Amino acid sequence: MRHALDAAAAAAAAGEVPVGAALVWQGEVIAVAGNAPRALCDPTAHAEMRVIRDAATRLGRERLEGADLWVTLEPCAMCAGAIAHARIGRLYYAASDPKGGAVEHGPRLFTQPTLHHRPDIYGGIGEAEAATLLRDFFQHKR
Repeated sequence: MRHALDAAAAAAAAGEVPVGAALVWQGEVIAVAGNAPRALCDPTAHAEMRVIRDAATRLGRERLEGADLWVTLEPCAMCAGAIAHARIGRLYYAASDPKGGAVEHGPRLFTQPTLHHRPDIYGGIGEAEAATLLRDFFQHKR
């Protein structure tokens, strides 16, 4: 989670919403990224999407069975869908997102009976630090 939190802090410093992600493959961190939709002019450039793309490219495969994804904020519906399509084994996230989350809030994507893959889910890891990054970022914006 430390890699993801550092990526979130770097995203905040760049004016992006402070969300970071790290993908671990066979015990090794192979991709780390922060949110970058503004910088990349890409609404899909969420931290999760960026690390999934990077890891899939590095490994030369579209499925990441057995991978661990660490994220500082509960994934949105787009990112949760990508997690399912990539067949990521375990999802660890820090802060819950009652407004935009899609894991324990909103559509609760991984509980849908039509979903083909469900990762193991662990929430609340590093929650205080992730929540502080988000709270401070949005206080400065207002």
